[in-house]
Amino acid sequence: MEPTQINCAEACKNGCVLGDQCPNTEYRDRASKFIENTSLDRMLEIAEERIKRRMMEPPKWVLPDDET
Repeated sequence: MEPTQINCAEACKNGCVLGDQCPNTEYRDRASKFIENTSLDRMLEIAEERIKRRMMEPPKWVLPDDET
């Protein structure tokens, strides 16, 4: 299977199915380094900061298209 023919979000839920042929190895490597170099307490702080910012954002309304 070619990397352009796979939906990684669906196919790789339980781990990468392409291995070394994965087009997203850069992101996997960056994520691994982040996990290795960041304490759990810092990760929780990052998550809490993001939740606070999200709560302060105005609501985003999704309106259906008018088909008249």
